[in-house]
Amino acid sequence: MLRRLHGRGALFDTEPPGLAPRLVGLRPHHHIAAPLEHPHEPPFVVLTAGRGLGKSAVLGELRAAYQGHTPVALIDCEDPQFTRSPERPAQAWSPLTQALLVIAEQLAEPVTGARRLAFPRLMSGLIAVAAGGWGDADRERIRWEVQRILLLNESGSWFTGFAARWAGRVVSKAVAAAISDDPLVSAVIEATLEAMTERSASTRQRRASTWYRAYPNAGDRAELGLRLLSDHFRAGGTSREHAERYLVRALLADLTDAYAGVRAHLQRLGRPLVLVDNAQGAPGRELVEQVLRDRAEGVIDQVAFIAALRGSGRSALRNAVRRDLRETGQRTRWTPGDTVSSRALLVSLPPLTSDDTLHIVDAVCTGTAVPVPAELPPATHRLTCGNPLGIALLAESARQNLPRLPPTAPFGALLTAELVLHEDREGRPAYRELLDRLVPADRIDELTVLAAAHDHDSACALAAAQLPDDFGPSSVRALETRLVTEGLPVVPGQFVGDAFVRTLLLLRLHHRHADHGKWRDVHETLIQHYEGPEPSKARYRLHHELALGDTGPAVAYLRDTFHTLDTGTWLETLLFVASAPYFHAHDAEGHDFVGGDHQRARIAFGHTDAEQRPPDDVDAVLHLRVRRLLHAVWQLTDPLVLPERKLCDRLRYELEQLSNDPRASNALLWQASQEWPEAALAGRPLRTPGDEDADDRNRNDGGV
Repeated sequence: MLRRLHGRGALFDTEPPGLAPRLVGLRPHHHIAAPLEHPHEPPFVVLTAGRGLGKSAVLGELRAAYQGHTPVALIDCEDPQFTRSPERPAQAWSPLTQALLVIAEQLAEPVTGARRLAFPRLMSGLIAVAAGGWGDADRERIRWEVQRILLLNESGSWFTGFAARWAGRVVSKAVAAAISDDPLVSAVIEATLEAMTERSASTRQRRASTWYRAYPNAGDRAELGLRLLSDHFRAGGTSREHAERYLVRALLADLTDAYAGVRAHLQRLGRPLVLVDNAQGAPGRELVEQVLRDRAEGVIDQVAFIAALRGSGRSALRNAVRRDLRETGQRTRWTPGDTVSSRALLVSLPPLTSDDTLHIVDAVCTGTAVPVPAELPPATHRLTCGNPLGIALLAESARQNLPRLPPTAPFGALLTAELVLHEDREGRPAYRELLDRLVPADRIDELTVLAAAHDHDSACALAAAQLPDDFGPSSVRALETRLVTEGLPVVPGQFVGDAFVRTLLLLRLHHRHADHGKWRDVHETLIQHYEGPEPSKARYRLHHELALGDTGPAVAYLRDTFHTLDTGTWLETLLFVASAPYFHAHDAEGHDFVGGDHQRARIAFGHTDAEQRPPDDVDAVLHLRVRRLLHAVWQLTDPLVLPERKLCDRLRYELEQLSNDPRASNALLWQASQEWPEAALAGRPLRTPGDEDADDRNRNDGGV
């Protein structure tokens, strides 16, 4: 397994070969052949996941694993260079043409045992497109652009003098045409084709010069084909898409030509590898579509494409085969169908396991000045739900901040403490660093408020009371859709389905103002929204009352329904109510107390029982036991508090005592008394015994 990644062995392993070796035909980090799983047509692999699950890290590791052994290119479609061109007008530039240029530049780098790759077809097409923007350009800009594109055709040392002559010829013709009435694009295309067919050009280049004869309506004339390509590109719309498709096809035809013949097969091991990060936007979306369309129409290439897509990819690639990464460790079981998207293989990146979390925390925190608590790795895994970015930054915060935090500081202090990630920048709270990378920046204020909501209706109630007037129900719907496209799970009972992201947003809400005023306003709004006698509303209302520190209604409800509700339903209600985010110790003005806060544990251990006076008409023993149990569960399910063994023992004791009640379901309570303490210590979510679906629900019911 590679040093920098955890939980991704199915992609990189060599014995047996993982997905990447079987796709590329090479072992990672070695110039040693590996058997191809799909020798005729490789699947277009698309890695899917939400933010922070390591898509970019995987692509970076793939480039490092194969660079120098086979041609490799990596582009990030969110890089500013793919947003706009500062030199060329829009009629002669697009994100996809820029991406093709950058990809070819990287693929052209020499590798073990073989010369540089040349891209004569793509080069001539890109020059034809660029010439459409040279009408008012100066000689130096034209020369710079021409020379950069010409370098795509460099395949040996002989090219140096040839490129200089060629660039000079193209520039001279372009300038001459610009100051006369001659068509500029035609002059540039003529100079390009002349250079490709002159005596000093190789047989492969002369063969490539005829490739554009097959362009629609070119009449078997390459010059006319290139001129039509340039015209279609400048026209925009579907005409530009048509031209761009031929440019993508030119790149792949050049690669196919470079790998043709006996000599090439002897020199080159493995397929060329193209890596596309953030493919959900331009130019990635267009590149994926064009390659898949050609493959579906029988224009087969041997390039290994691996793209990373934020979200699930379900809407864009409906008919693609879908696999979890762990299912691809030995074979993909992929067969293309009749549709375009069936040529893709969607591979979801799963969250990391608790063992992966342990290894990352140990690696980062080795040598820390103070001992790392044994509960830190499982607590980190519980909080982050296996999010690799979250684990890495939490571990780094522990390394930096554990030595200076007081021993009584809660685990959540690692999120609010300053985290320094760059020597030349000041530190910021860790939770803010994480939110910057996990949440869309343009909607973070709205999501901070709506993170407390449970569904569309409660989100609309919050929007009406706490957000600007122009953010109405339609905006809430749009944001719900946005979260799905970003890859966040849809979880019943939570507006923000990802428990880790929701915890970070609620933490931001809590610390938004020094007096926590917005925190109170949000939860009071939801308490009003869930007012009413319906039992279905009670659990939500109690949840938000608990978030404001009002425990009396929750204790009374759980006490009074202990004998009337089904025991499984009662336990599920307890877990949901106690998943309320914790409004920790504060004074009358709402400002935080300095130092540790152990109020929940004190109540759970019964240290405050003597101060309590249960109502005269209730079972005082049951009242106090439910109160202790609620506070124990509240603290042990809090993702920002390390689990304590003594408190787990207390939880076990209280549940065992409740199981002795002859009017309750002894078996369920007894089973909970055995399972819950163990799960809490291991950092696993508490689940209602016998409820197979509770794992997913409870995993997403964490709070602050």
